[in-house]
Amino acid sequence: MAGSDRRLARRLGRGDKDALAEVYREQKDRLLTLAYRLLADRAAAEDCLQDVFLRLARDAANLRIRGRLGPYLASCVLNRARDELRKGGRAVHVSLSQDHEGPSSGPDPSLAVEELDRSTRIQEALSLLPSEQREVVVLHLNGDLTFRQIGEMQSVSIHTAKSRYRYGIQRLRGLLSRQEEG
Repeated sequence: MAGSDRRLARRLGRGDKDALAEVYREQKDRLLTLAYRLLADRAAAEDCLQDVFLRLARDAANLRIRGRLGPYLASCVLNRARDELRKGGRAVHVSLSQDHEGPSSGPDPSLAVEELDRSTRIQEALSLLPSEQREVVVLHLNGDLTFRQIGEMQSVSIHTAKSRYRYGIQRLRGLLSRQEEG
């Protein structure tokens, strides 16, 4: 475990609220993106992230992390997202009315609209992947996890994780190119 992760984990274990806030500040954006890419629902992703951090706060004294804190939290998000998908018995779907925020009021609204459109197309394509491929692609690209870590999370070999990633990326490319043509 990296030195700063080890120190944060120790501080969390001692009940240091500032450590929890620091972990949240450092990890929330990446973990929220990860949850959103897995669930395709902004509200469900926010709930997922909240649950993960509530459990982290509650169980901090018993925290036993092997490796870095980021991948550990990514695996918590994955497990919580899987629970949500199983509980709802639903497939991942995309609905513009509830899953996406409008363009920001930044300096150039046209760039924000383009970014929203691109994000929507990617999310739509991700939702069409088989769940195992979607998980590997999202965990590797948005969770910064290695194929070894992903393989452990999915209970498959590193080679299977790599294959799922390769097939998922190939399918995404095909889906996105068809979207652009249509």
